[in-house]
Amino acid sequence: MQNYLIKCVSIVNEGHRFTSDLLIRNGRIEKIANNISVSFPVQEINGENLHLLPGCIDDQVHFREPGLTHKATIFTESRAAVAGGITSFMEMPNTVPPAFTLDLLEEKYAIANKTSLANYSFYMGTSNDNAEEALRINEKKNDICGLKIFMGSSTGNLLVDNYLTLDKLFAGSEVLIATHCESERIINENLLAFLYENRELTAADHPLIRSVEACFESSLTAVQFAKKYGSRLHIFHLSTEKELSLFTNMIPLSEKRITAEVCVHHLHFSSDDYSRLGNQIKCNPAIKAPENRDALWEALLDDRLDLIATDHAPHTLSEKGFFRNMDGLLQPVVGEAGSYLQAHAGLPLVQHSLLLMLSYVKQGKISLEKMVEKMSHAVAICFQIPERGFIREGYWADLVMVDMNRDSDVHARNILYKCGWSPLEGMIFPAFIVNTFVNGHPVYGNGLFDESQMGKRLRFQR
Repeated sequence: MQNYLIKCVSIVNEGHRFTSDLLIRNGRIEKIANNISVSFPVQEINGENLHLLPGCIDDQVHFREPGLTHKATIFTESRAAVAGGITSFMEMPNTVPPAFTLDLLEEKYAIANKTSLANYSFYMGTSNDNAEEALRINEKKNDICGLKIFMGSSTGNLLVDNYLTLDKLFAGSEVLIATHCESERIINENLLAFLYENRELTAADHPLIRSVEACFESSLTAVQFAKKYGSRLHIFHLSTEKELSLFTNMIPLSEKRITAEVCVHHLHFSSDDYSRLGNQIKCNPAIKAPENRDALWEALLDDRLDLIATDHAPHTLSEKGFFRNMDGLLQPVVGEAGSYLQAHAGLPLVQHSLLLMLSYVKQGKISLEKMVEKMSHAVAICFQIPERGFIREGYWADLVMVDMNRDSDVHARNILYKCGWSPLEGMIFPAFIVNTFVNGHPVYGNGLFDESQMGKRLRFQR
């Protein structure tokens, strides 16, 4: 394995920023110091005027393999992820077939072992009738990121709305339980009320159908189950101000039994954007009114929300009800094929999440140190991932080098998602990803990939 010496780079880690050299040897960070010299061959990299960050760990992605590979594959989306500075991901079970058994789950690991450019883990899926099989995850608690419960249906056929099943899962799981919290009952009642109005629904109706109350009731239920059994609960993609009352910043993250995250699209968009983007930003839970976005930012900065993720969920343009016109711009399809009810829910984001957050760093909305905490350190702590998420001697060299003085744009020509589009098209970010290292391997640099080495399976210290 090639060794690397990064010279004179600004390292951002654990609340500090300092200029140093960093030596990568045999895939790990061997030394962090000034004026490092070595007696063995290394490739030297000039880090002057650049920032070195721990690679982002995204705990919530949908890479669609197996069964939905017309949308995405583990290879294509991990490729986009490393180009975006994400060095590890944890992927959802709503594929075809769903990951309802350990055997099906291991088949996904086998695919990733051969094709993922980033480090990887996969959640065990749950349904109303697979609780016993799902709880077999306890036998492999150090090898699997967690148990995923869809308490509201989303983009697949996974839904657990039977309280007896929920009780069994929360009582029996010895690993982290990750939940998608929306009340199916409230959503269906809201949708029926809107359909009775006998008008065409639009994307702007989405946050009213998948409402604040739908999110709060479901999140409250999950928290109550977790408190009843002392379960380790992590609630995905918070989207409402009301839910924030369920979480605390009064204890350290490492001691929390109930944690929560926010996704980049809920920090960036609001319901005001439906008029411009329509079904492009239809997702579950819905992007809601601006006051919710403001509250999410406040809770992120004061640590009621513990980490930042993407919920990367690619769909083809036709599934979103769009097409590219002669000028290469996204344009909605007219008629039923472009309707709100036909449009799939989800946004592709892994290539651009770090760049988007760096734009907020440049705006002064969040410090670079805090952003690194929420996208790297906190994820490693939350999921108990050893030797990753920090820039420390002896840790795996999962690193991203960024230029904060060079712009990046989002254009059809440089989008790497298999679905080929982004709701951020036309944006210019005031930062540029120079290099991404996964396990000490420079998998991405200045627009080029080295696909000679795959990522590793994540392990967990439980």
